[in-house]
Amino acid sequence: MTDQRTAAPADVHSDYEDFAQQIADQVKSFLLALTAISRGEAKGGEAISLLLLEVSQILLAGGRLGVHSDFSPADEYEPDPGPDPDLDAMRLRLAVLLESVDAYTEVFDPYVDPPEMMSSLLSDDLTSIASALAHGLRHHIAGRVDEALWWWQFSYVSTWGPEASAVLRALQSIVSHDRLDAEFESEADQVAAADELLDPANP
Repeated sequence: MTDQRTAAPADVHSDYEDFAQQIADQVKSFLLALTAISRGEAKGGEAISLLLLEVSQILLAGGRLGVHSDFSPADEYEPDPGPDPDLDAMRLRLAVLLESVDAYTEVFDPYVDPPEMMSSLLSDDLTSIASALAHGLRHHIAGRVDEALWWWQFSYVSTWGPEASAVLRALQSIVSHDRLDAEFESEADQVAAADELLDPANP
């Protein structure tokens, strides 16, 4: 799918209203949960488990968007959805919450030979995902169903889908190290940090 915009038939709005509402509900749930987690409503291992659940669920929404035929916006140019939300405070709170496991390394594209490694932060990626989802949600709230669906689908393929997949693997790795007590000499510090964060006794 490319980012070329083509005008949609007038009746496409009604065709996808139910589907768009389902995606909007999942987006709202993710944004509310991420905000609550960043504010410390879950600690230690509980926060990791909840993030793993929320990212998995939003990726389900993304998968539904990804397998759908390409959506077309109603207008040639994107209507102004209004100012983007200021999520920097949430990003900083997540960075503090995830401090010991925030940094991780990901394969950028597994089909590139040799694979390209990329360093990232969970707090940055989670905030980026939230920003992209919130952008589409503002279109949906304004009644621009076609625009919301187009944006969510395009940004899933181009940005937040890959970011969410990388975050999911990182969170799964934290849980795996804790559950399986994995010990890799080259990752000793990361494993220790994961064990400490997931320790039930850790406040």
